[in-house]
Amino acid sequence: MAVDYLVIVVYLAGMLAMGWWGMRRARSKSEFLVAGRRLGPAMYSGTMAAIVLGGASTIGGVGLGYQYGLSGAWMVFTIGLGLLALSVFFSARIARLKVYTVSEMLDLRYGGRAGVISGLVMWAYTLMLAVTSTIAYATIFDVLFDMNRTLAIVLGGSIVVAYSTLGGMWSITLTDMVQFVVKTIGVLLLLLPIAVVKAGGFAEMKAQLPTEYFDPLGIGGETIFTYVLIYTFGMLIGQDIWQRVFTARSDRTARWGGTVAGTYCLAYAVAGAVIGTAAKVLYPNLASADDAFATIVKDELPVGVRGLVLAAALAAVMSTSSGALIACATVANNDIWARLRGIVRPEREQHDEVKGNRAFILMMGLAVIATAIALNDVVQALTVAYNLLVGGLLVPILGGLLWKRGTAQGALASVAVGGLAVIGLMATYGILANEPVYYGLLASLAAYVVVSLTTRPTDAAVLAAWRERLAGRGAEPENASETVSEQVPAAQ
Repeated sequence: MAVDYLVIVVYLAGMLAMGWWGMRRARSKSEFLVAGRRLGPAMYSGTMAAIVLGGASTIGGVGLGYQYGLSGAWMVFTIGLGLLALSVFFSARIARLKVYTVSEMLDLRYGGRAGVISGLVMWAYTLMLAVTSTIAYATIFDVLFDMNRTLAIVLGGSIVVAYSTLGGMWSITLTDMVQFVVKTIGVLLLLLPIAVVKAGGFAEMKAQLPTEYFDPLGIGGETIFTYVLIYTFGMLIGQDIWQRVFTARSDRTARWGGTVAGTYCLAYAVAGAVIGTAAKVLYPNLASADDAFATIVKDELPVGVRGLVLAAALAAVMSTSSGALIACATVANNDIWARLRGIVRPEREQHDEVKGNRAFILMMGLAVIATAIALNDVVQALTVAYNLLVGGLLVPILGGLLWKRGTAQGALASVAVGGLAVIGLMATYGILANEPVYYGLLASLAAYVVVSLTTRPTDAAVLAAWRERLAGRGAEPENASETVSEQVPAAQ
């Protein structure tokens, strides 16, 4: 596997080089956290597709195909649907707000009283998302190098932390573009056709497998509904996704670039399910469905191609991990730490802003690596993250965008009731049960509506300022360098 090792080593070295190059561009808070809000359609589409299609979508998507056949595409398919809905209906308004976090949006909409508690919920979500991505390094490096689990997590996590800390969103955007290309070539253009051919083609696959493997709804209606509730709605409100929307240079870029990325996700979903179905024909008795991806890559692909496809899996994990890491650090610094200190931060030197956010990425990165080493169950960690996100924040965020009668008290009640309900119900029904997110979301909605209707409407001045921001007016330049940077051609 010497050639495969060389491909992987070159890829990892390239990621670090991108981090170093990005450090030279990230000279202001805006450039460090949201790439100066200057990404053009091509780069925006690539980086958006890269962050939503992580290890769960690649390794997990193939595993679901192995277990359920073509209907295993539904998990990743609902992610694509969520990204399409976000892009078509909300991305333009979100981009015009010119904020850095979801909690800042809630403060603008409700008058500055919803930030800390929503920040805590969002921080927990982004932290667990980064942890689950980091755990996935163990699987990939075990296939590559037969490496110890802890060492694999430290190695993979350290590379992501290094390039994210160096250049922030610029480094992550550049690496995401490379990762997007590698995933497209490795999974869609190489692994997919090779897997189908090795399995004897679709006719042979249908002859070898039960008919339910080719039923689009074979995974079950309740499971599909839960995927929609968690992943489609989760795409609408996650800090990791919104932070990418903030990088778009215009409304049009956010809308159409995101639509292209969402459509790409739908194709990726089908590809993963087909690969998993082919793996079921080739290896009908694997101990775990999640082993399907690594097994078919290791045993069926030629030298060099195998290294590229494994690099594609590594790219999928790294893109989600880095996106979740910078989102986690941004929330921790801007929504929690600054507020808990009770400081209204004055204007500072640009270097100080970058230095502070860089320090938080490093701290959160170390915390993510330590937590990933301590945890074993990726599915449970990811379920906890999305249950908290959807149960606690979906209602106040969408309510703020769609219902002018919603109030700060209603938003706070919604976050608190929904979040506590989800936690209590997970303890009662089990972490992997569907009931916690169902009932938690209903409790959050009831609290939001009842409390909003029984409290004084949001101040007219707050709503007026909110409408100004939604229209793209009222946001001051974030620092002097951005006025200058507007003269620089937008990244394509």
